[in-house]
Amino acid sequence: MGFLGRFLSSYSESFAAALGLWPLASFMLTLPILAWLYHRDGRIRPLSAAGAYLAVLYLMGLVCFTLYPLPEGDVGPGITYGLAPILNPLHFVDDIREDGIAAVAQLVANAALFVPFGFITRRGMRLGMAPTVALGFLASLAIELAQLTGLFGVYPYAYRTFETTDLCTNTLGALGGWALAQFSLRILPARSEADDTLVTNRPGFVRRMVAFFVDLALATAAALVATSAIVAAFCAVALLLRATGIHMAPLPALTLLAFAETIALLIVELAIPWKHGGQTPGGAFVRMTCETRERTGSRRVAFYAARTFVVLCATGLPGIEPRLGIVPLACMLFYLIKRRMPYDLI
Repeated sequence: MGFLGRFLSSYSESFAAALGLWPLASFMLTLPILAWLYHRDGRIRPLSAAGAYLAVLYLMGLVCFTLYPLPEGDVGPGITYGLAPILNPLHFVDDIREDGIAAVAQLVANAALFVPFGFITRRGMRLGMAPTVALGFLASLAIELAQLTGLFGVYPYAYRTFETTDLCTNTLGALGGWALAQFSLRILPARSEADDTLVTNRPGFVRRMVAFFVDLALATAAALVATSAIVAAFCAVALLLRATGIHMAPLPALTLLAFAETIALLIVELAIPWKHGGQTPGGAFVRMTCETRERTGSRRVAFYAARTFVVLCATGLPGIEPRLGIVPLACMLFYLIKRRMPYDLI
């Protein structure tokens, strides 16, 4: 028990770090977690949500156990000399000869560390054995490369040892976790996946917000790409003209970005759903349509005009009257009372 206690205590600081990072990571990943659960199950199940957030805790632990604690001060591995990689996959044999049970415990711990990884990919992500093994290997490789490169260059040398043995044991652990999950399905079968054609026209407030933020992220990414391309082209032209003695006025990049994002939002929130039965890209992913009833002609035009107005007010983009920010707040209050948005009444 003394050996086991000493072995586990060596990870106590890493576990505390993982617990400290968990709330922040959970908050940052809430949107993708909820979007994935809506996409996979068609609704939010409490047990599924709890499992997803426990998976976040596991991932934080995986990072902290393999990379933390970080070097401190101005001497030691990662600061002054680094640790040489161990490329021989059979090096563990020599470790067992020298350290005995401690080396065996380390091998078992390396495999056990990735057992939850394989379990999550099978039961949570519903992946097969081959993708699980591939992901387990790639995740282990990313960790080992981080160790080899001093956290990808943060430190001048490796402060932990790159070992090919770890690649093997981690991958075997992921495979073992997948097999354990497969066995658990016989005892506690997973609920059937949502029908791919299942789309609700009565989405709740949370689903609406998830779809909106997914759409907003897509529109922002598209606007950034378009603006970057325009700025790059402008700079290239400006350099060519400068060689001939012509100087161009600076390009108002921020104004251009705001304009591009407004256009992108109109495409995502108006043009696409108009052509696809009320489904924005985010709405399609979370299995919902914004058209709560069938509308034609002027009623459909009025519905989309009102909805688009609310969406634009919610973004706070330049050119939109700041006082209109009260519009989405009023809509939220209306929803709490009527369980629908004001424009749904059109």
